[in-house]
Amino acid sequence: MKATFGKNERLKSKKEIEFLFSEGKSISKYPVRLIYRKTTLQKGEGIQTAVSVSKRNFKKAVDRNRIKRLLRESYRKNKYLVGNNTTHQFTFMFLYTGKEMPDYIIIESKIKEIIQKFIAKEIKTS
Repeated sequence: MKATFGKNERLKSKKEIEFLFSEGKSISKYPVRLIYRKTTLQKGEGIQTAVSVSKRNFKKAVDRNRIKRLLRESYRKNKYLVGNNTTHQFTFMFLYTGKEMPDYIIIESKIKEIIQKFIAKEIKTS
Protein backbone atom coordinates (compact mmCIF):
# COMPACT_ATOMS: atom_id res chain seq x y z
CA MET A 1 0.00 0.00 0.00
CA LYS A 2 1.47 3.31 -1.10
CA ALA A 3 1.60 6.35 1.15
CA THR A 4 -0.67 8.33 -1.15
CA PHE A 5 -4.20 9.59 -0.77
CA GLY A 6 -5.56 9.47 -4.30
CA LYS A 7 -8.94 10.24 -5.82
CA ASN A 8 -10.23 6.67 -5.53
CA GLU A 9 -9.46 6.63 -1.78
CA ARG A 10 -11.56 9.73 -1.05
CA LEU A 11 -15.12 9.33 0.16
CA LYS A 12 -17.32 11.65 -1.92
CA SER A 13 -20.64 9.85 -2.27
CA LYS A 14 -23.41 11.73 -0.42
CA LYS A 15 -25.41 8.53 -0.12
CA GLU A 16 -22.47 6.63 1.41
CA ILE A 17 -21.78 9.50 3.84
CA GLU A 18 -25.45 9.47 4.94
CA PHE A 19 -25.22 5.70 5.54
CA LEU A 20 -22.01 6.27 7.47
CA PHE A 21 -23.67 8.71 9.89
CA SER A 22 -26.88 6.71 10.26
CA GLU A 23 -25.44 3.17 10.53
CA GLY A 24 -21.76 3.70 11.33
CA LYS A 25 -19.87 2.92 14.52
CA SER A 26 -17.47 5.35 16.13
CA ILE A 27 -14.19 5.49 18.02
CA SER A 28 -13.00 8.64 19.81
CA LYS A 29 -9.65 9.85 21.04
CA TYR A 30 -10.07 13.53 21.86
CA PRO A 31 -9.81 15.69 19.72
CA VAL A 32 -10.32 13.24 16.82
CA ARG A 33 -13.29 10.95 16.20
CA LEU A 34 -13.55 8.16 13.64
CA ILE A 35 -16.90 7.04 12.26
CA TYR A 36 -16.66 3.89 10.18
CA ARG A 37 -18.85 1.38 8.42
CA LYS A 38 -18.22 -1.94 6.69
CA THR A 39 -19.37 -1.63 3.09
CA THR A 40 -18.98 -2.88 -0.45
CA LEU A 41 -17.40 -0.32 -2.72
CA GLN A 42 -17.58 -0.34 -6.51
CA LYS A 43 -13.92 0.50 -6.96
CA GLY A 44 -11.09 -1.82 -5.96
CA GLU A 45 -10.02 0.31 -3.01
CA GLY A 46 -10.30 -1.23 0.46
CA ILE A 47 -11.00 1.97 2.39
CA GLN A 48 -12.52 5.29 1.38
CA THR A 49 -11.94 8.20 3.74
CA ALA A 50 -13.26 11.71 4.32
CA VAL A 51 -12.35 14.37 6.89
CA SER A 52 -14.46 17.09 8.47
CA VAL A 53 -14.03 20.05 10.82
CA SER A 54 -16.88 21.88 12.54
CA LYS A 55 -17.74 25.31 11.21
CA ARG A 56 -19.17 26.13 14.63
CA ASN A 57 -15.75 25.81 16.30
CA PHE A 58 -13.64 27.27 13.48
CA LYS A 59 -15.27 30.22 11.74
CA LYS A 60 -12.40 30.86 9.30
CA ALA A 61 -12.13 28.57 6.30
CA VAL A 62 -8.33 28.76 6.40
CA ASP A 63 -8.33 27.25 9.89
CA ARG A 64 -10.71 24.45 8.89
CA ASN A 65 -8.67 23.73 5.78
CA ARG A 66 -5.44 23.55 7.77
CA ILE A 67 -6.91 21.06 10.24
CA LYS A 68 -8.36 18.97 7.39
CA ARG A 69 -4.94 18.96 5.74
CA LEU A 70 -3.35 17.76 9.01
CA LEU A 71 -5.97 14.99 9.34
CA ARG A 72 -5.49 13.81 5.75
CA GLU A 73 -1.69 13.86 6.07
CA SER A 74 -1.77 11.88 9.33
CA TYR A 75 -4.12 9.30 7.86
CA ARG A 76 -2.07 9.06 4.66
CA LYS A 77 1.09 8.28 6.62
CA ASN A 78 -0.57 5.68 8.86
CA LYS A 79 -3.15 4.01 6.63
CA TYR A 80 -0.80 1.07 6.05
CA LEU A 81 -1.72 -0.09 9.57
CA VAL A 82 -5.29 -0.77 8.41
CA GLY A 83 -4.47 -1.79 4.84
CA ASN A 84 -2.06 -4.55 5.90
CA ASN A 85 -4.56 -6.03 8.36
CA THR A 86 -7.82 -6.22 6.45
CA THR A 87 -9.34 -7.60 3.29
CA HIS A 88 -12.77 -6.03 3.99
CA GLN A 89 -13.95 -2.71 2.59
CA PHE A 90 -14.72 0.20 4.92
CA THR A 91 -15.70 3.85 4.73
CA PHE A 92 -14.06 6.21 7.24
CA MET A 93 -14.92 9.73 8.35
CA PHE A 94 -12.45 11.54 10.59
CA LEU A 95 -13.99 14.41 12.55
CA TYR A 96 -12.01 17.01 14.46
CA THR A 97 -13.97 17.75 17.64
CA GLY A 98 -11.55 20.07 19.48
CA LYS A 99 -11.97 23.80 19.87
CA GLU A 100 -8.33 24.88 19.59
CA MET A 101 -5.88 24.78 16.67
CA PRO A 102 -3.94 21.48 16.93
CA ASP A 103 -0.30 20.56 16.28
CA TYR A 104 0.54 17.92 13.71
CA ILE A 105 2.20 15.74 16.37
CA ILE A 106 -1.00 15.60 18.45
CA ILE A 107 -3.19 14.81 15.44
CA GLU A 108 -0.86 12.07 14.19
CA SER A 109 -0.62 10.37 17.59
CA LYS A 110 -4.42 10.42 18.02
CA ILE A 111 -5.01 9.04 14.51
CA LYS A 112 -2.51 6.22 15.20
CA GLU A 113 -4.31 5.40 18.47
CA ILE A 114 -7.70 5.41 16.73
CA ILE A 115 -6.47 3.16 13.92
CA GLN A 116 -4.99 0.71 16.43
CA LYS A 117 -8.24 0.74 18.41
CA PHE A 118 -10.17 0.15 15.16
CA ILE A 119 -7.94 -2.82 14.26
CA ALA A 120 -8.36 -4.33 17.72
CA LYS A 121 -12.14 -3.80 17.69
CA GLU A 122 -13.16 -4.68 14.13
CA ILE A 123 -10.47 -6.65 12.36
CA LYS A 124 -9.30 -8.97 15.13
CA THR A 125 -12.88 -9.99 15.89
CA SER A 126 -13.89 -10.79 12.29
